[in-house]
Amino acid sequence: MFEKMDELVHRYEELGMRLNDPATIADQASWQKIMKEHAQLGPLVTTYLDYKTEQQAVEDNQALLQEESDEDMKELIREDLARAKDEVSRLEESLRIQLLPKDPNDDKNVFVEIRGGAGGDEAALFAADLFRMYSRYAERRNWRVEVMSVNENGLGGFKEIVFMVQGQGAYSRLKYESGVHRVQRVPATESGGRIHTSTATVAVLPEVEEVDVSIDPNDIRVDVFRASGNGGQCVNTTDSAVRITHFPTGIVVSCQDEKSQLRNKEKAMQVLRARLYELEQKKRDDAVSQERRSQVGTGDRSEKIRTYNFPQSRVTDHRIKYTSHRLFDLLDGDLDELLDTIITVDQTERLKAAEQEAS
Repeated sequence: MFEKMDELVHRYEELGMRLNDPATIADQASWQKIMKEHAQLGPLVTTYLDYKTEQQAVEDNQALLQEESDEDMKELIREDLARAKDEVSRLEESLRIQLLPKDPNDDKNVFVEIRGGAGGDEAALFAADLFRMYSRYAERRNWRVEVMSVNENGLGGFKEIVFMVQGQGAYSRLKYESGVHRVQRVPATESGGRIHTSTATVAVLPEVEEVDVSIDPNDIRVDVFRASGNGGQCVNTTDSAVRITHFPTGIVVSCQDEKSQLRNKEKAMQVLRARLYELEQKKRDDAVSQERRSQVGTGDRSEKIRTYNFPQSRVTDHRIKYTSHRLFDLLDGDLDELLDTIITVDQTERLKAAEQEAS
């Protein structure tokens, strides 16, 4: 591990020098690429240099203990030695986690699809609650949310909504949200005050460039139609809505959010590429043995991952046995504590798997 780290430190220093080279600065495309790699290596290099400093402190204190005769001074040295050893252990664990293979999609923007599941209108209302939760979370992280398509139920809920989240590291944090979300509460549509259980399905897909997924024009059919809605100025009076059907997979994508037919087609193609990319990813993941697969992973559309219990103001993530009674804070977008816990569990599992393979 440490041989590799020395190489990365050398690479980091080399990139730093190249960033100040006038020839590199003149080539903005090259400069941006180098800047990105330099920034990605920065936290890892900082952790490693801190590790080396603390490791040196351990060695220095051990030498001092051998030389020192005063018991009071020895006690102080022992305290600093214990602190340095704890830091060495913590930083070494951090380095091992940071050196785990990185998901190539982590820095990408994402498409999030939310669909009402079991529960009729209540499921659609819950889907709207989830959309608001992710939108509020995006606001907290200064990410941008753009609705791609929406199918409302007339009561303020969504039968389906697809939106894009643009921001640094969006996929790295939201990818764990894929799966079935369950709500337990008294629906607004229920007059008897009985608690109902409803579900909504969330799928998180990384944004995909055209070069990553090739779509044969002969494999798709593009239909245009008039946008529909609940009335008002948002309903178009021209055939601007677009529906794209992909024959080989049967995937159908519709977009009517924009008034421009061309823009709706561009959005629909973006979503189609993301869904096709997801299919290819699933094929690759299915080829990986269950033993090597993380228990957290990025979630499967059919996997029940979380329950939101309103009577007890409780949220439970079933994958990591996490429970919080801050239900309404989470629904208002305060997701960092939950997501940090999920990420930590995932990293720990992947680290254990990597160590088992190495042994």
